[in-house]
Amino acid sequence: MTIAAPQENPVVTPAESASAGVTVGIPKETFAGERRVAATPDTAKKLQKLGFEVLVETQAGVGASFTDSAYEAAGCRIVPDAPSLWHAADVVLKVRSPQHHSHIDRHEVTLLKPSSTLISFIWPAQNPELLAQLAEQGGTVLAMDAVPRISRAQKLDALSSMANIGGYRAVIEAASNFGRCFTGQITAAGKMPPAKVMVIGVGVAGLAAIGAAKSLGAIVKAFDTRLVVKEQVQSLGAEFLELHFEEDGSGEGGYAKVMSPAFIAAEMALFAQQAKDVDIIITTALIPGKPAPLLITQEMVESMKPGSVIVDMAAEQGGNCEVTQPGEVIIHQGVTIIGLTDLPSRMASQASQLYGNNLVHLLSDLGGAENFSIDMADQVIRATTVIHNGQVTWPPPKVEAPAPDPSASSAPPAAEEIPTAKSPLSKILWPLLLGGVVVAIGLWAPASFITHLTVFVLASFLGWKVIWDVSPSLHTPLMSVTNAISGIIIIGGMLQISGDITSPMTILGAIALFLGTVNIAGGFMVSQRMLNMFHK
Repeated sequence: MTIAAPQENPVVTPAESASAGVTVGIPKETFAGERRVAATPDTAKKLQKLGFEVLVETQAGVGASFTDSAYEAAGCRIVPDAPSLWHAADVVLKVRSPQHHSHIDRHEVTLLKPSSTLISFIWPAQNPELLAQLAEQGGTVLAMDAVPRISRAQKLDALSSMANIGGYRAVIEAASNFGRCFTGQITAAGKMPPAKVMVIGVGVAGLAAIGAAKSLGAIVKAFDTRLVVKEQVQSLGAEFLELHFEEDGSGEGGYAKVMSPAFIAAEMALFAQQAKDVDIIITTALIPGKPAPLLITQEMVESMKPGSVIVDMAAEQGGNCEVTQPGEVIIHQGVTIIGLTDLPSRMASQASQLYGNNLVHLLSDLGGAENFSIDMADQVIRATTVIHNGQVTWPPPKVEAPAPDPSASSAPPAAEEIPTAKSPLSKILWPLLLGGVVVAIGLWAPASFITHLTVFVLASFLGWKVIWDVSPSLHTPLMSVTNAISGIIIIGGMLQISGDITSPMTILGAIALFLGTVNIAGGFMVSQRMLNMFHK
């Protein structure tokens, strides 16, 4: 049902919204080319289950293929214009930060009520003027880009949600501009080699790009200054390009940190070498609060093969490629450089669904409609809130590590054990006893026993030496060798068994036969398990 009202009065009056409880408004995005919407019909139902009344500006979801009738079927109320929606809403959910609204010739900041709450991407570090305008207007603002990167806040992490979509879309854009297939093929008409893809920056976007490129059949290489992502790259079937430096790029919040000049020089040399070999480069490298680092120089671009593609996912922050033009797709000496800044928006339906779910989780943590409040004592809410009741609260205070327990530090230190000095006699006691045993055996044991003992000692020493020098990674294949040795033991045990079951030789032969059989069976089982690991 579309609400009609005179121009001078909003569609829903404050009294009506108060009687209906807390109202959530979903305006149409005004940023040029933005097709996402802050709530889909599916997430709108979830908001209603939390007790919110949902108002949607007409045509707000059309860019993401969500019609007004779909919102109406989900129980939402359609509002004809932006001023009516902002005036009626207690909580406004947006994707992009407030922009100048060309249709009404007003900035969206001026539409925010002092008593309302705005939740959207704000980027306070990059937009200090916008932050000041919002604070002057009053109200409370939560920035989805300020959600802390901790385990408890993963369900609210809209940056990761959008990066996941963006990484996948980057591969699709690369494939669209690449003149060959990603997967290698052998046909009657000829052979096609697989495409070679290098991903720089293995965050959420990088991992999504690796997965998409591998699924299309490309040979994928990846680089990151954080060595902790090596196993993640390898688990996706890609090759991790590693510099042998005793320096790790892991920074706060899962981002990379600025590296030393020596490390940067080494990685630039690596990129220059790889640029001549690969067909597609996808860059995702960003450092919070700073321009995107320059990773691909113009010289590297010109060294790439004609028809190659570069997708610069950091284009909006200046770009990782020297020749990137933000928002444009250009060709530089036969190499296509994609600097699109709206990759998630190009998959608007899926991106809106994920972003809408992030907002639902946030509003749930805020208490839903019944207990809606901004709990500044909550670490996640405090970090996300950039303006509270007209006061700028960004940046949030750093969480300090808990002070050590004084009672634990006051405990008396444990007495150190003072090693007792060994007497010189104890150092030669065991060699003397062992020598005495050997002399006794040589004096009273029969000649045949001496021969067998000599063979046993030499075999034990040789076996220990052989197994000890084998790498632990080869211990399982070594089972095949021990099976052969156990087979000899079994044959020897069978030859010693006679008709007299009480004979010591028969008993020892039976024991050797049993133990050798167990060793052979176990060796085959372990070897089989190892071989099964290589079966697809």
